[in-house]
Amino acid sequence: MKAGKDARPIAQNRRARYDYFIDETLEAGIILVGTEVKSLREGKASIGEAYAGDSSGTLTLFNAHIPEYAAANRFNHEPRRPRQLLVHRKERDRLLGLVRREGCTIVPLTVYFNDRGIAKVQLGVARGKRQTDKRETSKRRDWQREKARLMREKS
Repeated sequence: MKAGKDARPIAQNRRARYDYFIDETLEAGIILVGTEVKSLREGKASIGEAYAGDSSGTLTLFNAHIPEYAAANRFNHEPRRPRQLLVHRKERDRLLGLVRREGCTIVPLTVYFNDRGIAKVQLGVARGKRQTDKRETSKRRDWQREKARLMREKS
């Protein structure tokens, strides 16, 4: 699923597309406490080092950093706590099976609020790239940029 038209990303993992081949993407809900939601609404989050995996039979987001909310003194949350993701059971079993059997990784690509104001995570099923693949991706991106620049100058 794609994010809504007016869904502004709160956090993006831009490095994921460089480090991994993204085979497919899907949308998942995320269970948050109140201070986490307020911190996300301020636009403060980092998912650069985050990944999703199995934790006692549920799909869980690990290592995502949502900083403490400044206005909540003693009722704050732990910034890097594991957060449970909400997907259908068949989808969860399929994803965890891909991780176990084929060695895929589930990486969060973006965190955003949907049209109804609910926090969502766009997950990507990823396979790791080798160094030569990364160089090829970089070369292709540079060529596309150069080609666009030449076309602009031509017209």
